[in-house]
Amino acid sequence: MTPLSLAHLTAIDLPPPALIEAAARAGFQSVGLRLVRVTAESPGYPLMEDAGAMRATRAALAATGITVSDIEFLKITPETEVAALLPVLDAGAALDAAQVITAPYDPDLSRLSDRLAALSDAAAERGLGTVLEFFPWTSVPDLDTCLRVVEAAGPRMGMLVDSLHFDRSGSSLARLAAVDPARLPFAHLCDAPVAPPYTTEQLLFTAREGRQIPGEGQIDLLSFLRALPRGLPLGLEVPGLPGYAAADPLPALTRLVTQTRALLAQV
Repeated sequence: MTPLSLAHLTAIDLPPPALIEAAARAGFQSVGLRLVRVTAESPGYPLMEDAGAMRATRAALAATGITVSDIEFLKITPETEVAALLPVLDAGAALDAAQVITAPYDPDLSRLSDRLAALSDAAAERGLGTVLEFFPWTSVPDLDTCLRVVEAAGPRMGMLVDSLHFDRSGSSLARLAAVDPARLPFAHLCDAPVAPPYTTEQLLFTAREGRQIPGEGQIDLLSFLRALPRGLPLGLEVPGLPGYAAADPLPALTRLVTQTRALLAQV
């Protein structure tokens, strides 16, 4: 059975212990945790700065059997210093996280690759993998560019392919199917309307709050899933999840799992 992870952005208003408990009840196997604030409008949960919150989070993991698929996400800019990111990596290690997600915000792709190489080395020392996620509005807008950057960063670097960003970037399914599976430790899955071309504002809105449950939009998810390695773990990232309410997240999260499993049965 394909492992499913609940990406934190799907229920970003839930602190990590509550997210973990909801994920377990809804049928997920793991969660992604957002330890770093990404926008002014959405929270991050800096467990590396709050020993009490870290203890509560680890207790929830132990009580439920849920694992941490990933921690997110580290924006790599021209000013990024790997040393400043070590506390986040240490927190990921304390959570037994599998991966740390990075985001490309440096237009110098050679420098970006060098920083990612150094970061992936530091992460590996702590038992963490490292992936680069591409976004159509950034300096790494598509699959081909992402692959060049991660290959230049060395054998430890992986890539995170999100079905929304893959679709919006016009990336090739054939190219995705040809990627070395070692570069693809997991993928993000969601659905959305398809009506190109898109403005930057439209790209950002859908990415942050306008996604749909897999199988309920217009992205060709069956072809996307068939291009991925068989059984690849999937993180369900669906901000704007229909019916979601922080006070009672279980019905919407359970439906998300059920509908995704129904889609996967068709692959």
